Amino acid sequence: MSAPKSSFLISAPSSNSGKTTLTLGLLRALRDRGLEVQAFKCGPDYIDTIHHGTAAGRPGLNLDTFMASEAHMREVYERYASRADVSVTEGVMGLFDGADKMKGSSAEIAALLDIPVVLVINARSMAYSAAPLIYGLKNFYPGIRVVGAIFNFVNTESHYRFLQDACVDAGVEALGYLPKNEELNIPSRHLGLHISAETDYEQIVQKLAEIIPRTVNLERLLELTAVSSNDENKPVLSRENQSYLQNNPRNLRITVAKDEAFSFLYHQNIACLRAFGEVQWFSPLHDRALPETDFLYLPGGYPELFARQLSGNQTMLESIRNYCANGGLAYAECGGLMYLGREITDGEGNAFKVVGALDLLTTIRHSKMTLGYRVMHWDGLEIRGHEFHYSSLKEPFVQAPLATMTNARGIPVGTQFFRAKNTFASYAHFYWADKPEFVQHLINKTTKKADGRQPKADSPQ
Repeated sequence: MSAPKSSFLISAPSSNSGKTTLTLGLLRALRDRGLEVQAFKCGPDYIDTIHHGTAAGRPGLNLDTFMASEAHMREVYERYASRADVSVTEGVMGLFDGADKMKGSSAEIAALLDIPVVLVINARSMAYSAAPLIYGLKNFYPGIRVVGAIFNFVNTESHYRFLQDACVDAGVEALGYLPKNEELNIPSRHLGLHISAETDYEQIVQKLAEIIPRTVNLERLLELTAVSSNDENKPVLSRENQSYLQNNPRNLRITVAKDEAFSFLYHQNIACLRAFGEVQWFSPLHDRALPETDFLYLPGGYPELFARQLSGNQTMLESIRNYCANGGLAYAECGGLMYLGREITDGEGNAFKVVGALDLLTTIRHSKMTLGYRVMHWDGLEIRGHEFHYSSLKEPFVQAPLATMTNARGIPVGTQFFRAKNTFASYAHFYWADKPEFVQHLINKTTKKADGRQPKADSPQ
């Protein structure tokens, strides 16, 4: 008989309560005990999942009921959770905060997947008043099970005793606390944690893993959140999507950018791409040229922070420019869009020439945040995603409408879907793991050579 598994979702009354700090520490602490740990993230954040991967030693997965169907969420969760001893899901914002009331919230996902909830409460300026707060979170929505609470910013045992009393009267078990510790501070930015070359994330995560077991009862946490074992490996795609791909076989060479400048990926999207062919990786920063490919994917990231290096890699720029000019299929999102434009202007006003496959100029100077879910309708196909960036188009550029774009409430937004030859790009990050038709449509829109292969990039000598 297999050992019992554990599954829980970490949530809070609001953002800035310490969800990510606690999640990272728990992932590593449980991993250090020899357990196989799988991390999930509620919502569209692709930065937290990178940190989850660092802590757990395996890729973090997104769970988002706005961008994908409930059936897809169940399949993704069951498949990856079945391979782990402990599954830890980090919530988004406050427990009940969603795109529209509870839609897409941590509570909705906890109810959908039947995951018990463990609260993290910022107790910096709170003692017994935590009781009605915890009671309300526990009883507001009967579809979820709040089983425990961990308190953040607790510096004395006497303070924690007040919080324990609050838990008893609220009907939720107190599982421990985290003291305030400046060594554990991680630079933050909206929608997750900033990936900074100056921060030693590994050191912080390991320090968290050493500190947390001193004041958090890990054994009781695992007991409270034990679930029946299910060793069946579920498919990552729904039966409908599997059938769709079987009836549309492909053997493409798919090339994906991944380095310090381009790292914002949904792991499930890459799994979906593998159904269309072989996925290979390359670095626009460090490699000399684009390898032979049928489908180039440039995800988001921080090209503005590496604009000088990207601009200086002339052989790579020429390689990608030739590929796009010759009709190669390319798809770019956010940071990838910036890189395929003509020029990137950094925060100091320095302009750097980049690929030039798109007649766009982007700038990070005088930055203004754009944030929100997006729904795109393109040739009768609906695809959902998320937009988050500080850069903007330096000069207005409007092409003939290729698709329509709205926010989560159906209100039109100014986000565009660009096309130049067989190069497609948008500021939105779309989630196509539940919609392989989107990838197929990109392929179908491409003008192929007579032999059915995409034009290869001219490799500089």
